Amino acid sequence: MGTEHKETILEVKNLKTHFFSGKKVIKAVDGVDFDVKRGETLGIVGESGSGKSITSLSIMRLIAEPPGKIVDGEINFKGKNLLSETEEGMRQMRGNKISMIFQEPMTSLNPVYSVGEQIAEAFRIHQKLPKKEAWQRAVEMLRLVGIPSPEKRAKQEPHELSGGMRQRVMIAMALACKPELLIADEPTTALDVTIQAQILDLLKNLQEQLGTAVIMITHDMGVVSETCDRVAVMYCGKIVEHTDVDSLFENPKHPYTQGLLRSIPAVDRDVEELEAIPGTVPSPDNLPKGCSFAPRCPFATDLCRTEEPDLLIDNDDKVRCWMYSERWNGPAAKEVAADVSHANAN
Repeated sequence: MGTEHKETILEVKNLKTHFFSGKKVIKAVDGVDFDVKRGETLGIVGESGSGKSITSLSIMRLIAEPPGKIVDGEINFKGKNLLSETEEGMRQMRGNKISMIFQEPMTSLNPVYSVGEQIAEAFRIHQKLPKKEAWQRAVEMLRLVGIPSPEKRAKQEPHELSGGMRQRVMIAMALACKPELLIADEPTTALDVTIQAQILDLLKNLQEQLGTAVIMITHDMGVVSETCDRVAVMYCGKIVEHTDVDSLFENPKHPYTQGLLRSIPAVDRDVEELEAIPGTVPSPDNLPKGCSFAPRCPFATDLCRTEEPDLLIDNDDKVRCWMYSERWNGPAAKEVAADVSHANAN
C-alpha cells in the first residue's frame, strides 16, 4: 500500500520479555521480529495473553523491573537501540517522538487535573512552551480530535467527560508533539460502534496529516481490516503469521489465524455459523511441548506436538507452522489451505 520505499521508523529484532515469579519464568514475549515504516499501520492481533500489550510496553521501556525484564533483542527507533538508551533519554522520547494510547483512559488520565492541563504539560515539557501558549495548543488539540466546545472541555476533569471524549483526550495527548511513532493499544475497547468508527477515522486522518507510523494493537479483526497495512498475528508470545492485510483476509495461512477469522461475525453469516477456537490459550508458565497451538489445532500431527516450528519466510509473508515445511507429514498444506479458504469464502 505504497510503503515499500518509505523509511523504516522502528525495527524490533528477537525481542524477549520475561517475567520471573519464584522459580517460574514466564516468557510473555519470546523472540519477536517486525518493523514499521513511516506512514504505515502495522496491526498486532491475538487473544488476551498472547503478548501484544507486553510487546508495546517493551517498546516504550515501561516494563516493571522486577518482576519483568527485557532479556534479549533490539528495539531500533530510527537506527538507535532504545534498550541502550538512558531512563532520562526515554523520558524525553516518550510522548514526544514515540507516544502511546493506553487501553483505559480513566486509569491513564490524572483524575485531579483538568484534561487541558494534562495535554498542556506535554507542550511545556517537550517543546518548552510558556504556560499560556501550552494551554492554547492544548485547546487546539482538543478541537483537532473533534471535541465540541474545546475551551470549556479543557477546563473539565476526566470524570466529567464521556468514555468517547476521554479516549479522544488520550489521542490528543498522544499526538500533541506530533510523534513519529504512535502505539495504540486497544484504542476503541469498550466504546460503542459509532464512537469506535469515529475514533478510527480520526486516527486515520491524523496519520495522513502527520505521516505518523502506527502500531495498532487489537483483538478485533474488523479494526484490522479497516486500519492496517500489514498484520502480525501473535500467539503465546510469538508471531505466528506476518503478512499484508489483504493476504491475511483472503488467504490466511496459520490455523490460528484461520480460526480467528472464522469467529468474526459478518453481515452475510448466520450466528450459528460462527466457530469458536476450541480450548484456551495455555498458561505462559506451562506451555505445551512443540507448537504452542498444537492442542487447539485441527491439523496437528506428532511433529507439531514434539518440535516447535520455525518462522518460515516466503517473500514478505511469514508463517510459523509445520504445514508449510518439507517436514510436514500430515495432509498436504495446499489442500488444507484451499479447504480453509473455501470455508472462509462461504
